[in-house]
Amino acid sequence: MPYVNIKGRQMFYEDRGSGFPVLFGHSYLWASSMWELQVETLSRSYRCIVPDLWAHGCSDPPSESPYPVEALADDMWSLAQALGLNRFAVIGLSVGGMWGVHLALAHQEAIAALVLMDTYVGPEPEETATRYFEMMGTIEKLGKIPPPVLEALGPIFFSPATFQSNPSLVADFKAKLASLPPEQIPGILAIGRGIFSRTSLLDRLGEIKVPTLIIVGADDKPRPPYEAQEMAKLIPNARLEIIPEAGHISNLEQPERVNSLLISFLKEHCPARG
Repeated sequence: MPYVNIKGRQMFYEDRGSGFPVLFGHSYLWASSMWELQVETLSRSYRCIVPDLWAHGCSDPPSESPYPVEALADDMWSLAQALGLNRFAVIGLSVGGMWGVHLALAHQEAIAALVLMDTYVGPEPEETATRYFEMMGTIEKLGKIPPPVLEALGPIFFSPATFQSNPSLVADFKAKLASLPPEQIPGILAIGRGIFSRTSLLDRLGEIKVPTLIIVGADDKPRPPYEAQEMAKLIPNARLEIIPEAGHISNLEQPERVNSLLISFLKEHCPARG
């Protein structure tokens, strides 16, 4: 299994395909495997590098709590440097998009294209921040994600249409969270506290000169379309796509539509193999 040592900790990543590199960033509470339906397609033309966040999947826990989004961006840059990536595209969903913006602002010369999915780099609204910190407090106290929190997370992540059309996706997600080992919980909470106490980058989005595609599920509750619209207005020449019948995990809820958008966008801005 491929790992890279970053700040004395082991970060797991998948490295599939060959060609122009594409670095993926997964959502909080998920893992690199959430990109399987995209990597299966894109790895035919691109080198797909898909890391696990700290405390997610097979990666070590983070070094501090809360663990800031800025530090995640630094770590992903370290990963890119360790793999010899001089220029690459970034596709980030949720927190993956948050660190993706930090990365693009810090290293614009290295980023060929930026895809921001179901994400927002403004401050977390007070109402949802309060709710999420209460949830994390409950999880910390119990050392696990209890059934009431699991039930609450389903509608946060998925569109009502997904509950009807793909109930196994919802059930599998909740089952994985329910089976998390207790020793993994503190690290997951450290990442969450960093995400939901993040510093706004809205006033810096005008600095982004990288070609940018913003994708959001029409039914995304934690990151509603109006947030994506706000970012699209602030990033020069950004393109916005709203996906019907998709919530926060649009890449798994509507994979064919998302894949079509990604293929088209990458083809325009990144040289494909073959």
